[in-house]
Amino acid sequence: MGLTILVIGSGGREHVIAQKLIQSPKVTTVFCARGNVGMKKDGIQLIDIAEDDHDALIRFAKEQSVDWTFVGPEIPLLNGIVDDFTAAGLKAFGPLKAAALIEGSKDFAKQMMNKYNIPTADHQTFFDFAKARAYVVEKGAPIVIKADGLAAGKGVVVAETVEEAIDALREMLEENKFGSSGAKVVIEEFLVGEEFSLLAFVRDEEVYPMVIAQDHKRAYENDLGPNTGGMGAYSPVPQIANELVDEAIETILKPTAQGMIAEGKAFSGILYAGLIATETGPKVIEFNARFGDPETQVVLQRLESDLAQVIDDLLNGMQPDIKWKQKGYSLGVVVAANGYPNRYENDCLIPDFSNVESEQIYYAGVKEENGQLVSNGGRIYLVEASSDTLLQAQEAVYTLLNTVETKGTFYRKDIGFRGIEREK
Repeated sequence: MGLTILVIGSGGREHVIAQKLIQSPKVTTVFCARGNVGMKKDGIQLIDIAEDDHDALIRFAKEQSVDWTFVGPEIPLLNGIVDDFTAAGLKAFGPLKAAALIEGSKDFAKQMMNKYNIPTADHQTFFDFAKARAYVVEKGAPIVIKADGLAAGKGVVVAETVEEAIDALREMLEENKFGSSGAKVVIEEFLVGEEFSLLAFVRDEEVYPMVIAQDHKRAYENDLGPNTGGMGAYSPVPQIANELVDEAIETILKPTAQGMIAEGKAFSGILYAGLIATETGPKVIEFNARFGDPETQVVLQRLESDLAQVIDDLLNGMQPDIKWKQKGYSLGVVVAANGYPNRYENDCLIPDFSNVESEQIYYAGVKEENGQLVSNGGRIYLVEASSDTLLQAQEAVYTLLNTVETKGTFYRKDIGFRGIEREK
């Protein structure tokens, strides 16, 4: 009998994870709770249990003899779902609640980086609006304002002016825009350089880096508009030198894994480092305790090894054999509802991609009505293509999007532009 696996989460990230797992010859069944109806095309079985209902998920995993569970999103991790599964005698891949704090509190992450000499932006933490305002006035702009806790990728404001920074502070500290997540803010210097995402499989102090990716956070072309959860990504990133990535592994990833052990919060799972290549080397912008979205949809295209085998080995104390493609590129473009990341409409008709052969479609905010897929979220789906060059991958995605009806939605037309300029 092959493996029976449960994936927790509902977005595009979980779609690609579940797809990769079910493609493994080691795997018989992949359940996804709750998943989305777009996943069914890949043979993924949807389970109508909410990701915060730990007891029901544990009961289901026991009833179905699930071999192990992969936790996709950050909120269940911070709510201690891996702790609860472990206490119930079940295997789950992801950090324990204490270790997930590296994403759950930017202040904790900063303090940990300070203590273990991990390079990051200069910063201070504030609870009080007046003190925070005075600090911003003293430092000037541009400056970065971050809600301490989770805000679905939207709790970061890169303020171009002091006034914009003060408005962001007022929204977070006085108007509670992000609730308790923004009751404490981290203010940090604005770093100049090329951003990239470096993810790794981590088991305590063992670090297995992935290929790097570059996300596009702003809603509109030329990196304009509000921050989003991500509008597209590509991997690898030609303008980031291999030597710089190696430096980041040695000065950031490995010391972080060791520092978390020293803090009594040993990390096992997926560690995401959002980095920036500055004139003085790579520095940390943020840490996440799980795969990024939409980076996952392009990074896992580069994985040659069997993802199920890799995670099975990590969970069972074995040495994983992890190989990545050495040539070619993967690029993905998110299609979002008009108005995202603010107010947006649902129920946009989603094109029929059933005849698409070379591109991958990963669904996120979708539901089924009268036998058709319609939108049910801000980010609706992602179109991914892999090719020998980044330009070819980009052209494949946009050629497909130009041939389908995308009424009521929008997407950036320039995903990958920095890498393509370098490629030329």
